[in-house]
Amino acid sequence: MQETAISALIDVPSDMNTTDLLEQQRTEDPENVLFTRRDASGEWVEVSAAAFHADVEALAKGLIQRGVAPGDRIGIMSATRYEWSLLDFALWYAGAVSVPVYETSSAAQIAWIAEDSELSLVFAETTSHRETILLGLRDSGLQKTPEVLLIESSVLDQLREAGGSVPDQDLETRRASADGADLATIIYTSGATGRPKGCELTHGNFVDHSLQTLAAMDGVVGKHSSTVLFLPMAHVFARFISVIFIAAGGRVAHTPDIKQLIEDLGVIRPTFLLGVPRVFEKIYNAAALKAEGDGKKRIFTIAADVAVDWSRASAEGRVPLGLRLKHAVFSKLVYSKLRHRMGGNVTHAFSGGSPLGERLGHFFNGVGIQIIEGYGLTETTAPVTGNIPSVYRIGTVGIPLPGNAVRVEADGELLVKGSSVFRGYHNRPELNAESFTADGWFNTGDLGRLDDAGRLIITGRKKEILVTAGGKNVAPAQLEDSIRADLLVSQAVVVGDGRPFISAMITLDGDVIPAWLRSRGLDPDTSMSELTEHPQVLEHLQQVIDSTNASVSKAESIRSFTVLEDDFTIDSGHLTPSLKIRRAEVMRDFQRVVENLYEKAAQRAKRH
Repeated sequence: MQETAISALIDVPSDMNTTDLLEQQRTEDPENVLFTRRDASGEWVEVSAAAFHADVEALAKGLIQRGVAPGDRIGIMSATRYEWSLLDFALWYAGAVSVPVYETSSAAQIAWIAEDSELSLVFAETTSHRETILLGLRDSGLQKTPEVLLIESSVLDQLREAGGSVPDQDLETRRASADGADLATIIYTSGATGRPKGCELTHGNFVDHSLQTLAAMDGVVGKHSSTVLFLPMAHVFARFISVIFIAAGGRVAHTPDIKQLIEDLGVIRPTFLLGVPRVFEKIYNAAALKAEGDGKKRIFTIAADVAVDWSRASAEGRVPLGLRLKHAVFSKLVYSKLRHRMGGNVTHAFSGGSPLGERLGHFFNGVGIQIIEGYGLTETTAPVTGNIPSVYRIGTVGIPLPGNAVRVEADGELLVKGSSVFRGYHNRPELNAESFTADGWFNTGDLGRLDDAGRLIITGRKKEILVTAGGKNVAPAQLEDSIRADLLVSQAVVVGDGRPFISAMITLDGDVIPAWLRSRGLDPDTSMSELTEHPQVLEHLQQVIDSTNASVSKAESIRSFTVLEDDFTIDSGHLTPSLKIRRAEVMRDFQRVVENLYEKAAQRAKRH
């Protein structure tokens, strides 16, 4: 067993809540700019701490006037935008609990979230969101259907106006009522069975974790900092960064469409970026493609190799003179252009959700952007460890952030404990008993080890949850069960760990195939090799996939599949005696099949 802990660096009062972070900013430096947002005309405008505070209070009063009571659970389904943060803090000022809902959530998922959290009101960004929510609410078990308010209407102005009659003291009583142990939000994440689990995060989780992390970050985030948030605000990672920037007094802009990101980076010129590996892969790929289009592919390839070599040599403490000279030349010719595309001021980035990849980490470090890779879960209020500058080592996810500890059990499973760890799953006492040890450690289900300096290295996942390159957690069992329900299908294995989207490998039921073919006027003796590419088979399976996708969000949906010639069997080592898939063995033996699947998908995307 290995274990390491980092003591808290500062004393955080137990009665602090998230609203106190904004109160401090408004009191200490009211003119400091906390946000840059788009106005109605699409122009970027600055929002000071005083202005944001005033707007939060106005909306909070409107919520109170509307009947929102302390502890009420209020849903938010919206793209990443300024109003998301505004509503989040307004709900906390009103004493309510925010419940984020992914934009891509299906009506069935919304129904479960609404019922489990007992939503009393929901904010929807668009009419499309509202329709999906209403469809979900119709199928929920709630006795009273909550009203759905449309953000892209005059509803926020109506709330501001309605709240004018609420006394300041009433609002202050609500705002100050919560302490660190009280519930701030319930964030739903996929479980092993596919049913979303509600993670209860407290005000203390956000406040303590934010302040301790700031103290450990060696000035990476502070009043001088700015960022462009583009990850979904329904994700704990973006929520944590939103809160920590309020705590630091940094400036935040929001971009709902990643296609707009490069342009917005040029306007905002952030110092810090938050992303998942797929984003950094896209930035690298875009640069490589541009170089190829300009006839400079060879130069870019050499420059990328030099960046990686320089970073690796720097980590070892000795950079040869020749490499230093090459690095200096490419810094002017190549790296500066890439930094310019990212706004020109980015010095650090935080990556999480899935492994970054060592070469990519070294590349960006060599370019002049240090990517701080962390490890965390919704259950740990985002990163519980971080590869912070003081212990920076690419290939690791760093040390525990202050106030937290990690333990690696004899079987390699990673356990965590500390101020960032949630208080438990909502309405799931049996799951809480299973997830926490008697002495309070949380079983992550992930596998890892500690290096000689106490830095964590993630080696795998004990649970079979897939994490896409975009950071979305996907439970494969739910998808596989749905596919296997079709008569033509024998087995299905869903893949996508660290990949840009979810795919599936499917095998056909040899006992059913002859009759299925005969009923369609096809030769019942058609070979399995022919069937794997047969148009009618593929059309039928696509319908099965479409039906399966209807029950999950877009991020969890299966985008591509392949049909295997041979079935998984006990004799082949791919099934247990109880006919369960041996996932590790399948992934090992069919690695090339999976690679081909994604390569073909990439080629199709390139052609279109």
